[in-house]
Amino acid sequence: MNRLKKNKEKEYMKKEAAKDIENVSENNEKAKILEKTAKEYFKSAEEEFIKERYNSAVVLYFKSLVALVDLFILQKTGNTPSSHTERFRITEENFSEEYNLLDKDFPFYQNSYFQIMSKELAEVIKNDTKIMAEKTEVEL
Repeated sequence: MNRLKKNKEKEYMKKEAAKDIENVSENNEKAKILEKTAKEYFKSAEEEFIKERYNSAVVLYFKSLVALVDLFILQKTGNTPSSHTERFRITEENFSEEYNLLDKDFPFYQNSYFQIMSKELAEVIKNDTKIMAEKTEVEL
């Protein structure tokens, strides 16, 4: 009986170890995708900025910022948010500096649909994105 119990415990531990390996692998893949996406949005934002398309630049810099915030959350917690609401909640509760960046920049992203964005504003969001890149150790 005792031997049977030990075998079941070993099987359980093997299954848990396999789940852990799978989670690490999945998180590594998510991290790669978030980094690639952040870089792609940032590069596109830079191209739009050069062309003086500041609305597009603001949107793309912000999307890069969000990808980097998600990467930051993944690095710190092992999970990624599934929505803007969850992202804001997680950062507000756990990462105040990152929350402040999102909270400050999100209205400009929203307003970019019906207001003209300035070069100066695009530069601010670009700089905030660079701050997150440093925190996540991503070279944009």
